[in-house]
Amino acid sequence: MFKFAIQNMENQDPAVVDAIKASGESTLEKATAKAKMKMDQFFNISLNVAVTGNTGSGKSSFVNALRGLKDDDVGAAPTGVTETTMEPVMYEHPEMPNVKIWDLPGIGSPNFKAKKYLKDVKFDTYDFFIILTSVRFMENDIMLAKEIRKQKKGFYFVRSKIDNDISSEKKKKGFDEQKVLSIIREDCQKNLKELGDPKVFLISSHDLEEYDFESLQNILEDELPEHKKYALLQSWPVCSAASLEKKISMFKRMIWAASLASAGVAVVPLPGLSAACDLGIVVLFVSRCYYAFGLDERSLTRLSEKVSKPHLKDLPKSKLVTAIREKAQTRLQVSAAVATIATVEYFLSLLPGLGSAAAAGISFATTQYLLREGLNDLANTAREIRKAAGLASVH
Repeated sequence: MFKFAIQNMENQDPAVVDAIKASGESTLEKATAKAKMKMDQFFNISLNVAVTGNTGSGKSSFVNALRGLKDDDVGAAPTGVTETTMEPVMYEHPEMPNVKIWDLPGIGSPNFKAKKYLKDVKFDTYDFFIILTSVRFMENDIMLAKEIRKQKKGFYFVRSKIDNDISSEKKKKGFDEQKVLSIIREDCQKNLKELGDPKVFLISSHDLEEYDFESLQNILEDELPEHKKYALLQSWPVCSAASLEKKISMFKRMIWAASLASAGVAVVPLPGLSAACDLGIVVLFVSRCYYAFGLDERSLTRLSEKVSKPHLKDLPKSKLVTAIREKAQTRLQVSAAVATIATVEYFLSLLPGLGSAAAAGISFATTQYLLREGLNDLANTAREIRKAAGLASVH
C-alpha cells in the first residue's frame, strides 16, 4: 500500500516527493513523518513582513490591505495624517496568526540613522522589508535600503496612493493613464540609481487588483524560501484570476502530503482516532482554501463593493462554503464518510503486517479523495464568483 502512495506522486509537491525518494526510507512510518513535517510547515510557518516609510506614506492602509481589511474595519491598523506609529506594532493576519505584518515607525527624521533604526525595531524579526512613499524616495529611504542590504535581507520599494494620482490627473486634458504611471515610476527611480536601479511597485492599497501589486507578489514568490512562499500565497489577498490559480495549484500539490500524513495515524489501534485525525486534516485544509480563495464574507463584501454588485456575497451555493461560513465544520458530509471507514481501519490495523498497510491505504485514499473534492468545489466556486464580478480572465 505504501507503493500505491509512491506511485501516485505525480503533480504533487516536489519537495515532499524528492525528500522521501532521496532518503531511501521506504517504511510507512518514516515517509509519513516527513509528510507530517511538511504539513506542519505548510500550515504553521511564520512570515513576518515589515512595512516602513515616511509619515503619511500610507503604511497603515497598506498593512490593512495585506490583511484583507479596510481602514475602518474592526482590528485595522489606525490611519491618519500624523504619525500614528511610534514603535513597531504587530498585526496578525485575521485567519492566519502565523503571518504577521509589522507597521514600523516613520523614517522621516532629519537625524535618521539607518543602523540604529534597524536595531531599535529589532531587525532580525522580519523576513523582508517594504519601504513605502507616497511621493518620491528620499535620502532616508536609500540609507535604510543600504543598511538592510548590508545585513543581507530583502527590501522592496512601493510607491503608494497611486489611485489618488490617477484621480487627480484624470481631470486634465489629454489624460493617458499609462503615461502618468510611467512618469511616476521614472520619477521614483531617479533617486534610487545608486542602489542598482531597483524596481518600484506602484500600488493602491484600496484596489490591489490594479497596478503593480500582483508584480510585487510574483517577485516575492520567486525570492522567498519555499516554505515562506506557502505562507505568502495562503495569506495575501487574491488580486487577479492568475493569482487565484496559483493558490489553487499550491493546494493541489499539498494534497498528497496531507493524505500520506493521515495514513500513518491508521496504524494506531484506537477506535475513532484515525477518523478524527483525518477529519481534522480535511477541515483545516479546506478551511485554508476557503480563506485563501477569498470566499469568506469579508472578502466577498469587499469584492461586491469594488465592482458594485451587491449580490456577489450571496452568490456561493456550495454546501461546503456554507458549512465553513457557518462554522459548522463538524457537520460536513465528509465526516460521515470518514466515520464509516474508521471501523474498517480499526480492524485492519489490528492485523499484523499487511493489515496495517491496508488500513493506511484506506486512510490515504479516503483523505486524498475528500481533499481533492473539497478543493475542486471551493476552487470552482471562487472562479464562478470572479466570473460574475467580471474579473474572470487570467492575465
